[in-house]
Amino acid sequence: MERSSKESSSSSSSVSSRNFRVGLSNDNIKGLVLAISSSFFIGASFIVKKKGLQLAGASGQIRAGAGGYSYLSEPLWWAGMITMVVGEIANFAAYAFAPAILVTPLGALSIIISAALAHVILREKLYIFGILGCILCIVGSTTIVLHAPQEREIDSVKEVWDLATEPAFLIYATLVTIAVFTIIIHYIPLYGQTHIIAYIGVCSLVGSLGVMGVRALGIALKLTFSGMNQLIYPQTWIFVIVVITCVLTQLNYLNKALDTFNTALVSPIYYVMFTSLTILASVIMFKDWDGQNATQIVTELCGFVTILSGTFLLHKTKDMNECSSPTKQMRLPKHAEVDGSDLEGIPLKRQESKPPESTL
Repeated sequence: MERSSKESSSSSSSVSSRNFRVGLSNDNIKGLVLAISSSFFIGASFIVKKKGLQLAGASGQIRAGAGGYSYLSEPLWWAGMITMVVGEIANFAAYAFAPAILVTPLGALSIIISAALAHVILREKLYIFGILGCILCIVGSTTIVLHAPQEREIDSVKEVWDLATEPAFLIYATLVTIAVFTIIIHYIPLYGQTHIIAYIGVCSLVGSLGVMGVRALGIALKLTFSGMNQLIYPQTWIFVIVVITCVLTQLNYLNKALDTFNTALVSPIYYVMFTSLTILASVIMFKDWDGQNATQIVTELCGFVTILSGTFLLHKTKDMNECSSPTKQMRLPKHAEVDGSDLEGIPLKRQESKPPESTL
């Protein structure tokens, strides 16, 4: 009896050990390291690009938030762009080794980095509730990562194409496309300068499709480097077009959001929406939840709620900032005009000099 008990204990221990090793496979470790590195680069790039946008705005030309492109001549903006590209390349590689539901939540690290650097470099205040909000985002992300499903085995880019052309994902992609065009055509002209959700919504919706394309390309390149050439298939190049289109759209509207609103607010809201929509797209396309039980799925949903709670606290922090200054209550967007210049001392447009009015 005692021997059978020991054997059963030993058997269960070996099963646990085996499961633990499966969870820490070489591919998953590579994906995690690349994802963490990506977060550091991307978090820093927000600040460098924002500094470049501020310098471009100081020249008196049309700001990015108003549809201008003067930042393209600013070297500091390009330094931030290069930093972001390095981070995105690391992120791209991470999707080739680990599932999106594991890689994407690690972007929460970029929130802490960008918020901390914004506080130090850009002098954008981040109070205690903002810090707590960032911590909640990290806790929620960690919860999702710990209960993430395993990567499914895919042997050809054709398999990914079959997943992308199933009715469920086609419906999702169609709804996203309609929503993006509606926001761009109708809502951004009316609310873009006062509602952060307009710019970030476009970035996040387009990004969720972009990540599916990135994951498909990552798998194609991984298989190609292992000896199974996937570049001969037209599906691979269709995914290339999808990725390029999505990335360019994201960059355009992310620049507008950064130039118009506080960096410490843009980063976490973008992270929450982008992560949520990307995981939703991955669940629909790659059926990540098919092999999970109800407990794991509910735990992941609790992680989402924790992240959303952190975002709420960050919103309240911004409200506290605006209420603490009477002048800030007068403006809605970050760069609304007050005597021709914003409150950070950056001129918005040139003012024509007027002769003094007669008192007669």
